Amino acid sequence: MILRSEPAAAPLRGELTPPGDKSISHRALIMGCLAVGESRIRGLLDSEDIRATANACRQLGMTTRQENGELILQGVGGAGLRASRAPLDMGNSGTAMRLLTGVLAAQDFDSELTGDVSLSRRPMRRIVRPLELMGARIDTAEGGTPPLRIKGNPHLRGIEYDSPVASAQVKSCLLLAGLYASGHTKVREPLKSRDHTERMLPAFGVSLHGGCGVRGGSRLTGGDIRVPADISSAAFFLAAAALVPESDLLLRNVGLNETRDGVVHVMRAMGADLTVDNPRRFGGEDVGDLRIRHAGRLKGVEIAPERVPSMIDELPVILALAAAAEGVTRIRGAAELRVKESDRLAVMGQGLKTLGVGLREYEDGMDVEGGTIGAGHVDGAGDHRCAMSFGILGQVAQGPVSIAGVENIDTSYPGFVADLGAVGGRIAAEAGG
Repeated sequence: MILRSEPAAAPLRGELTPPGDKSISHRALIMGCLAVGESRIRGLLDSEDIRATANACRQLGMTTRQENGELILQGVGGAGLRASRAPLDMGNSGTAMRLLTGVLAAQDFDSELTGDVSLSRRPMRRIVRPLELMGARIDTAEGGTPPLRIKGNPHLRGIEYDSPVASAQVKSCLLLAGLYASGHTKVREPLKSRDHTERMLPAFGVSLHGGCGVRGGSRLTGGDIRVPADISSAAFFLAAAALVPESDLLLRNVGLNETRDGVVHVMRAMGADLTVDNPRRFGGEDVGDLRIRHAGRLKGVEIAPERVPSMIDELPVILALAAAAEGVTRIRGAAELRVKESDRLAVMGQGLKTLGVGLREYEDGMDVEGGTIGAGHVDGAGDHRCAMSFGILGQVAQGPVSIAGVENIDTSYPGFVADLGAVGGRIAAEAGG
C-alpha cells in the first residue's frame, strides 16, 4: 500500500477529536492489570500498539469487557500475574515492551517478549542495565535488542538511578519494577521526560516519594481513567492547517501535559495562530481544545536541546513544517530520533531531499532550509510518524507526493487518512508500493 497526498484544493475546515493518547493508553492498561479490583478506561486508543498491550495483559491474567463506551478491566493485583504459555508479542510497541519488562522482571516466573522487525532492532540495554542493578536477569539478542528472555526474580532491590537519557520509558520501567522491589526506587533524568506514569500512579492509589520515586510493596487499586486525545496525533492537523491557506481547524479534548506540549510552543514561535480554548483538567492531565488558523507563511526557528524531550514524537512533522517555512530551522539534541521505529532523522532527511528541500543532517539533529516542496515518491520506512508527516507535506507540494512504507500508521492513528479527508485534505490509500 502507498499513500497519495495531493495539494489541497481548498482550505481545511472543521473540527475533530483526535484518537486517544497512546502513552496514556499503554499505562492505563498495564496499571489496570496490576491493580486489585475493577478499573474503567474511557477514550482508550484503538490501534495496533494498544491492542498488543491489551492482549499481553490478558495473557498475564487480566480480563476485560466493554460497557457503555468504556473498557472495564478486572485486574489481578500485583501478586496475581500468571505466566504466559506463549511469548508476549509486543508488535511495534517499544513502550509496551519496556514497561512490561519492568513488571515481569519481578515475578516468580519466566517470560519472553518479542516484537516485529522494527521493534526487534530497537535498543533495550537502556532498561536491562538498571534492572540488572536491581537484581533482574534478562537475556537479549546480540546487540541488546529483542527478543527479551526474562528470568523472573521476586526479590529485586530498590535503587536510585541516574538515567543518562531523558526517557519516560526507562523511568516508567524502573518505577513499575520498584513497586515490587525492597526499599525505595528513584529515577533522576538529565532533562524531564513525559510524566504520565507519575500522574497516573496516584489514580491507582500509589503515592510518589522523594520526587520521582516509589516504595516497594505499594499496592495498586482499581481506578477510573479518562484518556485525552493524543497531542502527537493532533500535531499532524495543526501542521496541515498552519500550511494550507485560509484553513481553520478545531481539535477537541487534546492532552496538554507540560512535558508534551513543546510542539505548541515551537509552532507559535514559527508564527502559527494557535490558541487553547476551554483549558481544563481530568485524570491529573491538562486538556484543552486547540484552534489553529492559517496565518501566512511560517518562519524558521532554532529548537534548543532542552525543548526536545517535550516534543520528541512531533519532531518529524516539525521537520515537515520547517521544509515549507521561510528561512532555516535548526534542531539539536535529538539523537533519540535515530532509535525510534526508524532512524527518523535519516528517513525524514532522505524524503525531504527527494522533494527538493535543502538540509544538512547531523548526528543529533538537522538544519532545514525552507522552500518550495516538489512532487515525488518518498519512503516512510515503516514508521507511522514519518509517513503521516510526508502525507501532511503533500498538501502544499507542487504536485502529488506518493508515500511507501505506510502500513504502520495503524499502530497509532488508524483513522488518519479518513480524518484528513473529512476536513478537506486530499489523501488516499492505494494499492502498490
